[in-house]
Amino acid sequence: MPCAPIRALLAAGLAAVVIAPPVAAHADDDARQEGRCARGIQWRMEAKPDAGRVELKVKVDTDRGRQRWAWVLTHNGTFSDRGVARTGRSSGSFEIERTAVDVAGLDTFRLRATRKAVVCVARVSL
Repeated sequence: MPCAPIRALLAAGLAAVVIAPPVAAHADDDARQEGRCARGIQWRMEAKPDAGRVELKVKVDTDRGRQRWAWVLTHNGTFSDRGVARTGRSSGSFEIERTAVDVAGLDTFRLRATRKAVVCVARVSL
């Protein structure tokens, strides 16, 4: 029956169209997550697409000034950057801003900040 192969091809083509993810990101596709770590430490992480890149902002608020924190940033499970931050004298918080390549599919960022025995982990996906 000649119609059966055509129907199968059409069905496969329609399935591919339904499954395919959107290619372009819109400006309102920003992602934001907030959370708490040990000892009441709060974090906020924001990611937004910008011309083929992702702008990432992280704020960790400890309510204690002059603390030194070591941090490591990963993008989709791969090392991206590391550094040391010091909380502000009066604010008790530190911020990290980075840009990354916007890879196809989901971009997941994870920041792990440590100070002595305290560990704070923040995540956001875009």
